[in-house]
Amino acid sequence: METILKRIVFDEIKKYLHTDDIIVLHGARQVGKTTILYYIEDYLKKQGEDTYFIDLEDSRFVRILDTGVAEFIRHLKEEGLLSQGRKTKTFVFIDEIQYLSNPSSFLKLTADHHKNIKLIVSGSSSFAIKTKFKDSLVGRTVNFEIFNLSFKEFLLFRQYPFEQGKVYTQKKIDELRAMFKEYVLYGGYPKIVLTSEIDKKEKYLQQIIDTYVKKDIRDLADIKDIDKYNKLLEALASQSGQQLNVAELSNTTKIAKQTIEKYLFIMENTYIIKLVKPFSKNIRSELFKLPKIYFYDTGLMQMLWLKGLQKELIGNVFETGIFAELVKKYTHEAIFYWRTKDKKEIDFILKVKNSILPIEVKLNFEQFNPTAVQYFNKHYSIDKYKVIGLNGKPKSEFYVYPWDA
Repeated sequence: METILKRIVFDEIKKYLHTDDIIVLHGARQVGKTTILYYIEDYLKKQGEDTYFIDLEDSRFVRILDTGVAEFIRHLKEEGLLSQGRKTKTFVFIDEIQYLSNPSSFLKLTADHHKNIKLIVSGSSSFAIKTKFKDSLVGRTVNFEIFNLSFKEFLLFRQYPFEQGKVYTQKKIDELRAMFKEYVLYGGYPKIVLTSEIDKKEKYLQQIIDTYVKKDIRDLADIKDIDKYNKLLEALASQSGQQLNVAELSNTTKIAKQTIEKYLFIMENTYIIKLVKPFSKNIRSELFKLPKIYFYDTGLMQMLWLKGLQKELIGNVFETGIFAELVKKYTHEAIFYWRTKDKKEIDFILKVKNSILPIEVKLNFEQFNPTAVQYFNKHYSIDKYKVIGLNGKPKSEFYVYPWDA
């Protein structure tokens, strides 16, 4: 069996392995949730723990678990698990939990009545999980959002030595710059990162798009008009990093506003896009401003928009890549953008606890114009900002490369 590479999120998950919580991993297809489950299982086996893996892509397991908890327990005993007198828990991994007809009830009954079982489950979309998970699970689960690889993980997968915050030589900076460019051009899906040939990367990305549309959208979201959905997905890919006007989009795509809003909800909850709200201290004014749209994966975005992977990096693709990095580091609840009526604009406002930080993204540091940031900082009485750039040289401590952001 090939080596399973460790993901950074494992260190966080590990803290909950011996609690009574149900561990739930959710995220888009192909971002590596199953591999993380296998990594955890391998780790536990090395600790001498009993483990059992259930993949609900296999309909035989769906039938067993949908029959009820008693049937599930009987199945585990038939497999030689849950032997009497054993004091430690049996760790049961369930991949693609959304295929159960009532996952909430199943998980709740198992967790409440079988304390000798520790459940670690994954789901391919929070859309399916949110529609099927009920309030009865509140307080019983600990949730982890799994995204595609961060740049730090990209370097780990490439076995490239890197330490955050270290001062590097120009040669090393040039290498990191080339690797970040590659990372943003092709995206962070693990299979794409581990594939060297461009034509294979394109083929695998197209498979991810096709599988997503066929499985998540047709099966889980019950969308009948797949062509309309695809058309919208492609239109949005060209707009990543821009303000989203649903009325305009409705006119250009000839899709009803209500339908677009439904589709946007599904795309957000299946981890394809994120709508970023404008930053404002006045909540009422925030409600009337347009959100900006970003894709979570730049490779996927370019395949949908340009029908192929590109050789050169363009501004909105780079900005989308930085958005994805910020999400993985700070969560999407922390990210806003800012724009005034006279069109002063800042790409991102990072809000962590009580601190706010304006962030501008430029392919070349030289392109940065400080006017909007100076206005914002004066208005909100702050003295820090970041310019994240790839080319050129940082001019001060506020200018950073993506790997130091």
